[in-house]
Amino acid sequence: MRARDYIIRRLFLLIPVLIGISLVTFTLSHMIGDPIAAYLTEGSIEKISPERIQMIIKAHGLDQPIYLQYAYYISDILRGDWGISRADANRPVTESIARYLPATFELTIVAVLLTLAMGIPLGIVSATRKDRLPDHAARIFSLTGVSIPVFWFALMLQFTFFYTLKVLRLPSLPLSGRVDQTLAAATGFHSITGFYVLDSLLQGNMAVFVDAILHLILPSFALAYISVALIARMMRSSMLEVLKQDYITLARSKGLTERVVIYRHALKNALIPTVTIAGLAFGGLLAGAVLTESVFNWPGMGRWSTGAILTDDIAAIMGFTLVIAVVYVLANLIVDVLYAFLDPRIRLG
Repeated sequence: MRARDYIIRRLFLLIPVLIGISLVTFTLSHMIGDPIAAYLTEGSIEKISPERIQMIIKAHGLDQPIYLQYAYYISDILRGDWGISRADANRPVTESIARYLPATFELTIVAVLLTLAMGIPLGIVSATRKDRLPDHAARIFSLTGVSIPVFWFALMLQFTFFYTLKVLRLPSLPLSGRVDQTLAAATGFHSITGFYVLDSLLQGNMAVFVDAILHLILPSFALAYISVALIARMMRSSMLEVLKQDYITLARSKGLTERVVIYRHALKNALIPTVTIAGLAFGGLLAGAVLTESVFNWPGMGRWSTGAILTDDIAAIMGFTLVIAVVYVLANLIVDVLYAFLDPRIRLG
């Protein structure tokens, strides 16, 4: 099977998964409250007129049998009518998502890169120095990320790299936000794509670029640290398994250096199961950004969803749930495609 046919087949398999996601969100929207509330700006049904209620019911088919309500629900999703977010000044949910999603994606992408940059080398070191001091040190470093609550770790990072360094009159990292607004206004910076690092580069604004990078360091590291252990442990076990294979023994018998054996012959095959964890970690980090964004006052979907939960904003909660679920599905699709390139045997299966 060619790579193109394999990818097309995986795309078709996404259809029932997406239908399943829509069924879950549709059911939840009807279970946790009155679906009419998703289209209200007043906050409660008691505050609006019966005529307005009837208009909403007719427009979204809420007086129809449940299967027709689901059809209306799918139609609303495809048209971009996801309701009103009272947690975000009564903006349409799709506008709120478009406003906050780039910030969360920027944070998550940097966190994933940090996760891979720390986790893969730690896994390789652990495997090649099995049961020795570097192995034990790498495991202790990575496993603390699983053990420490992310909100506590984020607060400790703030205390250490902002408050403590400031008291010692040393250069400190930014405490919160995405960029220094005073600097942005002084240099004429304005967002184009919602990704501040990319926007500052497109505008040639190096001062804002550096400031945006500095603002990313603490929240992205706090978010990444929780996934380092998963990547490192998977990389370690996978590398140990690969190093036992006959072709590795053959490579060593040819007199190749250990570095060449590890990075040219063993690493690619050892990465295959690690790619799975990395794909799932991306979705997990995107969803897990809720606490990190709240601690660092990061204006992304996580903080928006927190406000939605506190205000019982059904439309925003369902919109956040739907986006995270779709991201998980797409992450798995990308993992499947990467599988096909890392191991051609998968395309032939």
